Amino acid sequence: MKLGMDKWRNFSGQVFEEPITALIENAIIKEQNAGHRLKICVGSDSKVYKSYVTYGTAIVVLREGKGGFMFIRNQKGTSKIGTKERMLHEVTLSVEAAYAICDVLEKYEVELEVHADINTDPKFESNIALKEAMGYILGMGFVFKAKPYAFASSSCADKVV
Repeated sequence: MKLGMDKWRNFSGQVFEEPITALIENAIIKEQNAGHRLKICVGSDSKVYKSYVTYGTAIVVLREGKGGFMFIRNQKGTSKIGTKERMLHEVTLSVEAAYAICDVLEKYEVELEVHADINTDPKFESNIALKEAMGYILGMGFVFKAKPYAFASSSCADKVV
């Protein structure tokens, strides 16, 4: 599947030229200097159109008890794919983003969670990818969250696809 890669931006639409590692490090320094305790959650979501799929990935910077902000990136898949493959591609995008920033987070002792837009209830179609997604995320050493606790994917990334 061929993807178009866009740059990271904020929810207001400001596009950043810097790599995500620099954006996250600068944000952490600024927020920790302001006295905030931080946690970062990464999640992706997708939307299927007639002949393609769009993906959105969100890196959410949470200030404990004081709200937060996010960096987002959109990508476009050039072909339509099945539900399980699409769910696992969302997870792959999230893991790639988390992996890119994990050294920065470790340096500043910031917690990280990877959120999957996959329902834990077997009645829902996305559940077919739950075991593989959980294994992949946990196998990479990240904290795993699925619906209904996966707000970075199901609420944040969902707003940008």
